[in-house]
Amino acid sequence: MSRRKAPSTPDLPRPETLDAGKQQGAYEALRRAILSRQLPAGSRLPSTRSLAVRWLVSRGTLEAAFDRLHDEGYVQRVAGSGTRVCAVIPEQFIAAPMLAQTPRRPPEPDPPHGGVQSHVPFVARRPDASLFDLKTWARCIARGLLAAGPGALEAAHPAGLPALREQIADYLRSYRGMHCEADEVIVTSGIRHGLDLIARTLLQPGDTACVEDPGYKPARQRFSLAGARIQAIPVTDEGLDTEQLPGQARLAYVTPAHQAPLGMTLSVSRRLALLDWAARANAWVVEDDYDSEYNYTSAPLAALKSLDSNDRVIYCGSFNKNLFPGLRVGFMVVPKALRPSLLRTLQLTGQAVGATDQLGLVEFLGSGAFVRHLRASRQAYQARRDTLLACLPQGCTVTGQHAGLHFVLWLPAGSAELEFCARAAAVGLTLQPLGRFCVEVALPPAVIIGYTALTLAQIRFHGRALAQLL
Repeated sequence: MSRRKAPSTPDLPRPETLDAGKQQGAYEALRRAILSRQLPAGSRLPSTRSLAVRWLVSRGTLEAAFDRLHDEGYVQRVAGSGTRVCAVIPEQFIAAPMLAQTPRRPPEPDPPHGGVQSHVPFVARRPDASLFDLKTWARCIARGLLAAGPGALEAAHPAGLPALREQIADYLRSYRGMHCEADEVIVTSGIRHGLDLIARTLLQPGDTACVEDPGYKPARQRFSLAGARIQAIPVTDEGLDTEQLPGQARLAYVTPAHQAPLGMTLSVSRRLALLDWAARANAWVVEDDYDSEYNYTSAPLAALKSLDSNDRVIYCGSFNKNLFPGLRVGFMVVPKALRPSLLRTLQLTGQAVGATDQLGLVEFLGSGAFVRHLRASRQAYQARRDTLLACLPQGCTVTGQHAGLHFVLWLPAGSAELEFCARAAAVGLTLQPLGRFCVEVALPPAVIIGYTALTLAQIRFHGRALAQLL
């Protein structure tokens, strides 16, 4: 009886990719040989012993490469028969055939970003991401993932990971004077996300939503999209003028720690009056605590939520302003009566925050790295504020400089805000006129000055240009 001769094993020369990384290089060389049909379907791969001698690598390295090819479906490993190329390779299952070869067109460049940008003098409300310790963050993400295991990646927690909500509640108790527990916290992607959830859940067409005037435009716009009637409430030196609040309203939106954009702090008497109004009007108070961590002259007041004995305040905070804007993690502390409906809206909109960033924040908060970052960034921002103030001419009037990420520069009487901003743009400065934040009130001319995302050298250089304009 004649025996069919077994096919010879193709000669595979030593690949150059082995010099960069032996295991990865061996895997790529063998995979490339399979895809190019140098190792056709059904052919046997060389033994790891012979290939190790030919390629000058260890058998263990090749065994690892063979195992990876087997796991991905390129080869079959059968005891006594060696390693053979599969009849059908994985690419035939995951790559659709191209119908026709068409020339690639160059992609159109994105238009210039029209939103708030960093390192542009003097754009407001931007943290300096270069102050953030990326190595520490990478270690926190790695530790969080390894400690949680795959179960944390599979479990669905609409309100956010329980461990993160516990850390947030602990921070708010320690640093914002609030009496809250983890079951009151909902993790969001930022304050705007929280405002969107509030608008979708609480507002019906025709409802009255009270906002500060001047105030935060995105809040006003989001409430308008829900069909609410916006009632602008003027702001005085003590913050929101509570005597101007209507008898009935669905909610009132405030920035009590550092009013956006004027920068004053809502006084204690106004805080108590606001909470009393909410109880009488059966209304909700939305507290936007966007930059309360940065006070340069005194300890901050406790959050408005800390005085909320009737559970009428929805507290909104964010890590995007004090860590880095691209993080996209914020949180809300919500009244118990609203939690089920807000969570339903959150699940319907499908905007939950990814588990990886949440696990990283659990470690970042728990290790004390977050508070250390706040201390260091506060010191850096105070130095930048002081440097910019020193650049301004004598006699200039500024307000709101005691805290936060910006202050208001009041222009000489009779100045035109838009004309001043146009002259500033001509010398490379981006300023926001105060009038853009106003609804009904008419205030003297002023511009918003941000300084936190600039280096000291940038502040000195552009500060001189600003001084010349004045």
